[in-house]
Amino acid sequence: MLKAQSPIITTASGKLSGIEENGIQIFKGIPFAAPPVGDLRWKAPQPVTPWNGVKKCVAFGASPVQAPPVPFMCWSEEYLIPKEPIGEDCLYLNVWAPKKSNTKKAVLVYIYGGGFRTGGAGCAIYDGTAMAKKDIVFVTINYRVGVFGFLAHPELSKESANKTSGNYALLDMIAALKWVKENIASFGGDSNRVTIAGQSAGAFAVNFLAASPLAKGLIHGVIAESGGSILPSAIRPAMHLPQAEATGVDFAKSIGCSSIAELRKKSADEILNANPGAIGPFEDGFVVPTSMLQTYVNGKQNDIPTILGWNLDDKMIGKPVSAKQYEDDIKKQFGANAEKILLQYPATNDAIAAKSQGDLSRDQTFGVQGYTWASLQSEHGKAPIFVYSFNRKLPPSSPANDFGAFHTGEVPYAYNNLHTVINRPFTNADFELADQMSSYWSNFAKTGNPNGAVLLNWPAYTKETKQIIQLDTKSQVVRLPTEQKLNTLSKIL
Repeated sequence: MLKAQSPIITTASGKLSGIEENGIQIFKGIPFAAPPVGDLRWKAPQPVTPWNGVKKCVAFGASPVQAPPVPFMCWSEEYLIPKEPIGEDCLYLNVWAPKKSNTKKAVLVYIYGGGFRTGGAGCAIYDGTAMAKKDIVFVTINYRVGVFGFLAHPELSKESANKTSGNYALLDMIAALKWVKENIASFGGDSNRVTIAGQSAGAFAVNFLAASPLAKGLIHGVIAESGGSILPSAIRPAMHLPQAEATGVDFAKSIGCSSIAELRKKSADEILNANPGAIGPFEDGFVVPTSMLQTYVNGKQNDIPTILGWNLDDKMIGKPVSAKQYEDDIKKQFGANAEKILLQYPATNDAIAAKSQGDLSRDQTFGVQGYTWASLQSEHGKAPIFVYSFNRKLPPSSPANDFGAFHTGEVPYAYNNLHTVINRPFTNADFELADQMSSYWSNFAKTGNPNGAVLLNWPAYTKETKQIIQLDTKSQVVRLPTEQKLNTLSKIL
């Protein structure tokens, strides 16, 4: 390994230093907004106070306030943020960049998942070194989560210049993108070639940003891994500003507060430990002016190239119930449409019902979002959209850890970070797939098209052909296998 250097970069707020390793310049913990603490809690992100001298940026900033991360189900330690530091002063980003040359590099900005309640940019599988080696500038950003990122309240709306509140997390992302627009050239990046990518809640957020007028001109391509916001869902319940404000009033009362001033005096732990109920992005008339579905039907989205997809085993359920219980649950949930659902997701016996529950969980939470998004972009947009299914069943570290192509499983492949995932017997085929996927992702960031030399040709998706790429140890292009299932769900939802 080459000896680490200390590159110095000048930004609009001041000079900062990082480290250089093997030709990649790395800067961690760069502030892109003022700390959202005290009177700035539940406000849109404010500008950074400029500094004198050189700020040392070699360690990740704090992850946003959330419960301490604990491994569960398929998510072992590699898929979780570091346990420390965690705090309200969290609006930092990180940059990995090839050494500057005469050619500006495309930029890929990654937005983490975590159900809008957890997550942080310091997760090992988000490391940007491998992507920077593919000749792009890679950026990861923090944003506020949970009640800190989404609390709406009439008082907050009144004090806002835009007469709205909530969606602070989305505003954090937009502030980070504005920072990129203003500063990324100093790192060798092209501010006119910025792609945003996100997984799970990050992909839901990417969809909102792809549709938001506030992101116009800041993004030129999007990648959504296992998530979308076209239709209401468990992770994004349908809600408008008045409903969100009412939820905020109830939340304040639940912890004995009659005003925002009193809420701001509460400690972060007191706020965190109270239960705000369902929370996440919503239609606020500002960041999200109207329903996502209507935005795309009317062709009002930021019409830019898109990659989206989901995983074969993107299941968000625990142990399956019996066929009888499953059938009863479907009738209760879908009412008059239950028979249509059971035709696609049958309950013939316990084994078949168990598979149906997994498939329905995947399709209802992730698949139908991507399917509807792809259909609408194909029909009402001009920019191409590319659809994938990640089918590689990850080698388990033990029989108890065999979750197949699980939710989040594609991330270390997409960013060529399999080396950060321990205790899994990866084969050469896995590393080849990681190189293939990260090449698709980096090519897309550079040109708006994932294809390139020696890669299997990935055709654009259209409503007519419905061609997708199945990413596996032997990737192939096929017509969407779950077309009938997703068409049924899309019509019902």
